[in-house]
Amino acid sequence: MKKAVIAVGGNSLIKDKDHQSVPDQYKAICETVRHVVGMIENGYNVIMTHGNGPQVGFILRRSEIARGELHEVPLDSCGADTQGAIGYQIQQAFHNEFKKRGIKKNVVTVVTQVLVDKNDDAFKKPTKPIGSFMAKEEADKKVKEEGWNIKEDAGRGYRRVVASPMPKDIVEIDAIKKLIDSDFIVIAVGGGGIPVIETDGGELKGTAAVIDKDFASALLASEVKADIFMITTGVEKVCINYNKPDQKTVDKMTMAEAEKYLAEGQFPAGSMGPKIQAAIMFLKNGGEKVIITSPEFVEKAINGKTGTVITK
Repeated sequence: MKKAVIAVGGNSLIKDKDHQSVPDQYKAICETVRHVVGMIENGYNVIMTHGNGPQVGFILRRSEIARGELHEVPLDSCGADTQGAIGYQIQQAFHNEFKKRGIKKNVVTVVTQVLVDKNDDAFKKPTKPIGSFMAKEEADKKVKEEGWNIKEDAGRGYRRVVASPMPKDIVEIDAIKKLIDSDFIVIAVGGGGIPVIETDGGELKGTAAVIDKDFASALLASEVKADIFMITTGVEKVCINYNKPDQKTVDKMTMAEAEKYLAEGQFPAGSMGPKIQAAIMFLKNGGEKVIITSPEFVEKAINGKTGTVITK
């Protein structure tokens, strides 16, 4: 059976600022899962990954509101919390969609740790903003008492920044492979995985970092030897000259073309850039085909009717 790794963005679970509740997120998940089940009916075994940026933000905000009453939740535990909560919703959505279609398949979420290098340069230059904005006094206190790295956001206040290191290894990869081989639909490396480092004694330890979900998904796709690595985003197809008069959608591109466009600055770091980088990583590690499209076009894209296809 053909294998497809599908990376769904955390923002895909939240349609807009008026639809952020847990029931709203579940409704968005059900829509995406409906299209993915169409792929499964077409003979694909699916491994799904998901983002968790907004959801981690909600947990951190709750911690801030409850300060003085309850302990704060460490960032690695926030990641674990969201893997469980979002994984549960995806599992339920699959179960209910399978029941409607008379499909007998099991779905499981693997709470996934992803190993990063404790000497990764990203730890020396943290850039990923998390949590709420703070006044200068509170920011100074956090630096002094908890060793946080803080960055000023012009005019909006101060915010914590953490490292975004590259993923090296997926700790639970053997379990994930066995589940796939046993015909399970697997949800894994949620939010890029829970970042862990290896101590000098060989033990694993959680670290305050955020791994890019698309990079971790590319690593997973390589490890399980996926036939297709699909990245869902907010657009049906990748564009060059985005938001300019000569904007153009791209149906197909080679890895060399993707690298060229990336070098030209066509894909910004905060949006399409990491997705294109993840596509290149997968192809360089032996992958054959990447598709980038929006969640509602997943089924059409897998059948070659839309989306942007990147190959060697």
